[in-house]
Amino acid sequence: MCCFSVATPIGLVARLLARPVHVSATNLFARMIAPGIQALAYGMNLDTRDPVAMVLPLPVVPGSGDDAVTFVDLAKEPRMFADLAALFEIMPQVARKGGLSLPLPTRKTLVVHKVGSFVASYVPARADFARLDPRFRLPAALFDAVPHYADHGFAVFQLAPGKVTVHPMAMTFPTREPSRLFFPTVHVHDGRFHSKATFDHALYFQTPRCTQRPETVPLGSFEDSAVAWILPPKDYEGLVVPGQPMLRRTLRGKRANEDTWIAA
Repeated sequence: MCCFSVATPIGLVARLLARPVHVSATNLFARMIAPGIQALAYGMNLDTRDPVAMVLPLPVVPGSGDDAVTFVDLAKEPRMFADLAALFEIMPQVARKGGLSLPLPTRKTLVVHKVGSFVASYVPARADFARLDPRFRLPAALFDAVPHYADHGFAVFQLAPGKVTVHPMAMTFPTREPSRLFFPTVHVHDGRFHSKATFDHALYFQTPRCTQRPETVPLGSFEDSAVAWILPPKDYEGLVVPGQPMLRRTLRGKRANEDTWIAA
């Protein structure tokens, strides 16, 4: 789930004139960086008049505690997803010639981390939202609409107003599904859950199951995903394996509003 929380406008006129959060060109990257540990990066174009909090659910191993998530600062890698997209744009003939390279007791308040151009926090469970800084809290009714997140943890990001391409937000976490990569593609942008939603998502991932060089993969595809013609040259703070094929699955148009899982 990618859920946005905006402070409720005061007064009828303010509510009528309130502009919804607009999100487009959503990009995600996932990889198992160690047995049972998934890396996840999330980027998007955001247009919002007011500061917003974005919530991402994470299928963490239950009982992992307050420090289960490690945030990764990608402020120096604002073009990560543009770079990954470029890996897929080169024609096969050029790739084969090697003609291109790319550079109840009182509980403590949860920690807020400064991660690049925004601040982030990890919420171990739904009940722990009461422990979070009030800036980031969401109405309980919103979580009632998606009850299968009841035992998930949540990464929460505070984003500034404006019309921007948000530099990737990234983290690692102990996953309860070590054989599958999790992509939080459910989205709630207007405070309500809809069974169908409009998707504009590109899901990037790496898996040791795909180790062939791109030019040897039939038709440049692997299972239901495209394989980049160029191998990634950078590791992006350890998230990506340089020299290992990059894969991409795209989700476009009106679809069932649900998360995506891909075999690791």
